[in-house]
Amino acid sequence: MPLITCTNVSKLFYHHHKSKRLLRQHFVDWFGPRNSDGDRFYALQNVSFEVAKGESVGIIGSNGAGKSTLLSIITGLAHPDEGTVQVEGRIAALLELGSGFHPDLTGAENIRMNAALLGFTKKETIELFDSIVDFAGVGEFIDEPLRTYSSGMVLRLAFAVAVNLSPDVLLIDEILAVGDQAFQTKCLERIHMLRGAGKTLLCVSHATGLLLQFCDRGIWLDHGQLVMQGEIHHVIEAYEGRTVPQ
Repeated sequence: MPLITCTNVSKLFYHHHKSKRLLRQHFVDWFGPRNSDGDRFYALQNVSFEVAKGESVGIIGSNGAGKSTLLSIITGLAHPDEGTVQVEGRIAALLELGSGFHPDLTGAENIRMNAALLGFTKKETIELFDSIVDFAGVGEFIDEPLRTYSSGMVLRLAFAVAVNLSPDVLLIDEILAVGDQAFQTKCLERIHMLRGAGKTLLCVSHATGLLLQFCDRGIWLDHGQLVMQGEIHHVIEAYEGRTVPQ
């Protein structure tokens, strides 16, 4: 049984017009029905695919293709307007710097909160706590509010939580584009370990070299539509040559 199943997933957004309007026109926009197709667009339209247990899948596409929207829907941060998404097992996501963290909570409190959201017991969290802090390298700041952390410290803690809680599915959205070279190397080594342990990876990146290194299969999105899916090197070749399969 697949760990992730997306069936005819569509997501609609509405354009925000900046032209001057009368107040009554804004009230119509806010509270009235939206019937004009010209005011809306599909961030995703009829996207269907499956991700099997232990598979590593890379999602590619230009900016605005719908990649991040798709990951947000898979994690439950957003809901599709049409279609369905089914996810089996624990899922951890690195969608943006420090997503899922609260700036007024300490590093330690954020670790416990994220572990609880992933379904870990208090005992399991205590057992994993030291390995998370050690991986992040923020031990002397772990009891300080997250708002006092640098962006690099937040990144390290976010990644440490995600990989050390050993999720069934790890979602990554360009997170490895941030941070110094030493930490990037550390992250890549841990992803190799997770893959070796049979974990499932779904990764968005413009770094096609990384996708070729880590992914078995690729998905190409363009303007919200699934253009192609298949072996990662075939998908990347088509995307870079912008050759749309017939």
